Amino acid sequence: VQLGSTVVVKEGRDTETYIIVGTAEANNRERRISDESPLGRALLGHKAGDEIEVKAPAGAFKIKIVEVH
Repeated sequence: VQLGSTVVVKEGRDTETYIIVGTAEANNRERRISDESPLGRALLGHKAGDEIEVKAPAGAFKIKIVEVH
């Protein structure tokens, strides 16, 4: 995962798709997340199949990267 990647992640039964962008381009409604956000920062450098822990202000959670484009 790097800046500009489209990432499909799975948390429990839910699957979400995000695009990793710079801070100025971030837009939650469009699922464009900043590379500096807790989720964006946690995803960087990982690949499909990786399970990672995201440390967010509301608490830590685990996700699995399903696809990276």
